[in-house]
Parts: sequence; structure tokens; C-alpha cells
Amino acid sequence: MKLIKLNAIDSTSSFLKKLAQESVLKNYTVVTTENQISGRGQQQNTWYSEASKNLTISIYVSFKNLKIYDQKYLNFAISIAIYQTLSTYEISNLSIKWPNDILSANKKLCGILVENITKGMEIKSSIIGIGLNVNQEKFPVNLSNATSIKNCTKKETDLTILLNSLIDKLKEKIEFLNTKKFNLLEDSYLSVLYKKNIPTMFKDSNNNLFMGIIRNISTEGKLQIELEDETIKDFGIKEVSFP
Repeated sequence: MKLIKLNAIDSTSSFLKKLAQESVLKNYTVVTTENQISGRGQQQNTWYSEASKNLTISIYVSFKNLKIYDQKYLNFAISIAIYQTLSTYEISNLSIKWPNDILSANKKLCGILVENITKGMEIKSSIIGIGLNVNQEKFPVNLSNATSIKNCTKKETDLTILLNSLIDKLKEKIEFLNTKKFNLLEDSYLSVLYKKNIPTMFKDSNNNLFMGIIRNISTEGKLQIELEDETIKDFGIKEVSFP
């Protein structure tokens, strides 16, 4: 691991992406910052993080023959790496909310943003952005569903130890990708997927509410929900949410 520490930056992912365009990066180059001013999340969302309290990092990872159509397994690998790292702490009701938020009960601990660099039919490398709430105790009113390791455990967490553990676990799961152990990644992911096999209220892209049951993840990485008429429908990331 090559570690680049910054005091403050608008976005670690933007910084690392530019670095990757301008130079040849060592695998598992990690950019971390004390203060991320304009962190990015899924669907153009921003990621708020109190300075010096959390892990705001981006990781450059290259792959061996990872096909674009196997992209969902990359998401599984990253999500499971973070989940298993956090499972060593005293955090109750950990789960992964599709596609890759990490929750404690129904509150968000961690967000992930993955940007892939492709060539032909392969994913050659990725910039993996991770925002993990660690020692922050208070969040803005508009982030009432956010929590942190400290809020869950009532203990301070060493950020350096957590970072090293996370990178070690990520390397382990990425090796599953390189050796094509896709079934192990999928089984691990589905076993801790939030609300799987539980009747749940959802909201579609037109803000219509409906009942359904999460059953699986499709080949394309879409969420497969069983509807009330017992049919299975696939939903993309902008097509369904929890109300």
C-alpha cells in the first residue's frame, strides 16, 4: 500500500482519478485526507464528514482479467471487505443496503463510490471511494439516518488501525475476483443484504409506494424484488428506494 496523506482536499476520488490519468500508479495507492470539503457519493450526492473524525479515502486497484459483465462481483468484494472489517467491532445489526451502503440497524455507517477505468471488455482498474463515519458523534439535521462507529460502540477508534485492517481485507476480497471465486463473494453479500426475504415497502422512480420482497441480485447487478403478484422485477439504482 502506498499512502498519500492530505490535510484538506475537495474530493479524494477526484484527486486520485487525476493522478491516475497523469502517472502510473502502484496497486493499492491510497489517498486519505483529514478534511474532505466536497466528498462525492452515489447519484451525484455529497458526502459530509467532520474533519479529523472519519475515514475519507480513495483507493486505486488494478485487476487481472476482470470482465465488465462481472462488475457486480467487484461491488460485492468491496462491500463485503468493509462489512467484515466493521464486524470485528461491537456494532449491532450490521448489514449491506443495496448496492453498497453499510448500515447499523437502519442508520448509515459507510458510503462507497466506485469509478471504473475500462478497456475493451475489461475493467482494468478502479477508483474506490469510501466514506466511513468513525469518531463523529453529531450529524446535520438532514443526515438524521447517519451514525458512526463511536455512536454504536461508545468507544474511540484508531483511524490508522482501521485503515490498515480495511486495506488488508480489501486485498483479500479483490484476490477472490482475480481467482474467479465469484460464488463465495455473492453468497457472502446476499447473506447480509438489508431486508432480504423480508416484506418491505419500496418507492419507485415515480414516487409510487409498493410492497415487495428482495430476493436476489441480477446478472447486471440490479435489485430483484418479488412483487405482490409473485412476479420478480429488476430495478436499477435510480428506479427504486426505501421510503
